[in-house]
Amino acid sequence: MEIKDVYEKTRGLQTSLGRVIRGKSAIIDLAVTALLARGHLLIEDVPGVGKTTLAHGLARSISCSFQRIQFTSDLLPSDVIGVTVYNQSAHTFEFRPGPIFANIVLADEINRTTPKTQSALLEAMNDRQVSIDRVTYALPIPFMLLATQNPLEYAGTFPLPESQLDRFTMSIKIGYPDTADERDIIKSVSSAKVIETLEPVITANELGAMQDAVEKVTVADDLVGYILAIARATRSHKGIRLGVSPRATATLYRAAQAFAVVAGRGYCIPDDIKALAVPAFAHRIIPSDLRADEGTQVNAAIIEEILATVNVPV
Repeated sequence: MEIKDVYEKTRGLQTSLGRVIRGKSAIIDLAVTALLARGHLLIEDVPGVGKTTLAHGLARSISCSFQRIQFTSDLLPSDVIGVTVYNQSAHTFEFRPGPIFANIVLADEINRTTPKTQSALLEAMNDRQVSIDRVTYALPIPFMLLATQNPLEYAGTFPLPESQLDRFTMSIKIGYPDTADERDIIKSVSSAKVIETLEPVITANELGAMQDAVEKVTVADDLVGYILAIARATRSHKGIRLGVSPRATATLYRAAQAFAVVAGRGYCIPDDIKALAVPAFAHRIIPSDLRADEGTQVNAAIIEEILATVNVPV
């Protein structure tokens, strides 16, 4: 598939999502970017701003399988990845796959389950497979995990470990709508009814071809150096205890390719890197001095500070 064809398909996907997420075109662009980059997306925001709606809208806009998992404190790993059971009539053990075996999976309120259950997602997110009873099962292709969490309500939650945060391509905030958009939301049909009317605009096979095409987007060597310079700055910054990993730099590289396609280009520019640095890096760093209720704001501010000091290639 050519870049121009991917761009046209992407425009249809953006239009479909725009029907359920009003006035948030930049957020929709980031969600589509994560999808095209074969990535996973963490949506971190207060209740009622459209986190789950965005995930549902994305799934309904693609002709593929979708599963939603409501994470709770009593959820077990087998509830996510599946379980092996004994079939008495056939006298054999059979694997019954869990909801993780879908093209798009919504992990709703992911931080409300225990670390044991959270860890069941690690292999799936990194290798697109799960291992049970010494047997490895491949997940459907394409595969994307969208997770939501409330960054302010910590009662009864289990913070995601760094190893899991590092597997999310981006972390985004939807934010409140402006007055005009909120007025339209109040007067319009409920988002649930709108989602029911969404029709797929691309198929799973088309999405796979689009993802393959994104990997051919040109990224100049000086832009690769720009990504590495930002990453090194996070590792030496006096206000950061843990900088970004090599996985993070590779993720930003792939996301920049996808972001260029969303903009209709077959090549990356410095602005692509600058636009994605905060959503791709902020959730991966650990500041030296951090209060629990201001984590994401502090992280984003530090990445913005680094962007202002690293030389931009021309």
